[in-house]
Amino acid sequence: MKACVVKNPLDVQIEDLPIPEPKDDEVLLRVTVAGICTNDVRDYKGSKYTYPRIGGHEYAGVIERLGKDVDTRVFHIGQKVVNYIIDECGVCYNCKHNHENICDSAESGKTFYNEGGISGYFGFAEYIAVKARHLHIVPDETSNELAAFTEPLACVINSINKTNIRMGDDVVIIGGGVMGLLHVLCAKRQGARVIVSETSAQRRIFALELGADAVIDPMTTDAVEMVKRLTNGRGANVVYNTTAIPAVAEQAIAMCAKSGLVNMFSSIHPNDAILVDAGRLHSQEIKITGTVSPTVMSFAQAVDCIAKGIINVKPLIERVYNYTDIKEALECAMRPETFKVLVRFSE
Repeated sequence: MKACVVKNPLDVQIEDLPIPEPKDDEVLLRVTVAGICTNDVRDYKGSKYTYPRIGGHEYAGVIERLGKDVDTRVFHIGQKVVNYIIDECGVCYNCKHNHENICDSAESGKTFYNEGGISGYFGFAEYIAVKARHLHIVPDETSNELAAFTEPLACVINSINKTNIRMGDDVVIIGGGVMGLLHVLCAKRQGARVIVSETSAQRRIFALELGADAVIDPMTTDAVEMVKRLTNGRGANVVYNTTAIPAVAEQAIAMCAKSGLVNMFSSIHPNDAILVDAGRLHSQEIKITGTVSPTVMSFAQAVDCIAKGIINVKPLIERVYNYTDIKEALECAMRPETFKVLVRFSE
């Protein structure tokens, strides 16, 4: 099979590798379309993880072969599916308390480190073997391109679920990239008034087209003061920081209203400490939390939201490349103005 292998930073090659053999509880998937995530871009530019790497965790596929223990009442050859990519153990404290997305052993496999071998999620390949219990069935009517949005949308739905937006809330979303705009789509569905803070004029316009009620240019105005002005001095009920900038994380807390909530949705790069006014958190009952990755439930919700047309992710597709043009695709995904870049491996 063909696979897109990042040999070293800025060095991606298409290699011939053996088709993986599914174990008894696994299926062999033929990958149809895979999305390029910010993490894939970081791996391409240079990451702390081991090389060579095969990225790609936002993928859709079709079942090609079943392991002997896979339930044929549920799965069959030719079925369209998406894969929940967190290999949770099911027995640790977090898994037992519905936090399988932060499973204690989730990073113990070959995803991040594999000295002497290939690490990664392995979605940027023609075939991949995955556990049947991690699969979610996709209706035939859902296109492969839309199905490949399941994982990023599931991350955002997890964020929305954990922050309990109420009808009529003022919600600020910092960052107008793909994940920020997915927050716009979901928050509007929850009945919120949505304010987006974004440096790019193009992205601010796009946020309004997708349903945002107001936008802020933090380069030309004090974003915190503008949020307070738009909310009659209160601040936002919920603030989502979808950027990786430490100073913006401080800004997110300053935008929050009394009894409000701030969600650090993005990882922070560099992961520098920020100053927090603990006295204000106490006296104004402000909560700060974080969300990472999808849960099993939010993954299933994402499948439903895409299949039923509840969340329309199609406008966020920048371009679809053939896997033979993986270098061009990664270079496109690196550009600041780019939205979601997809890579096609098969029909």
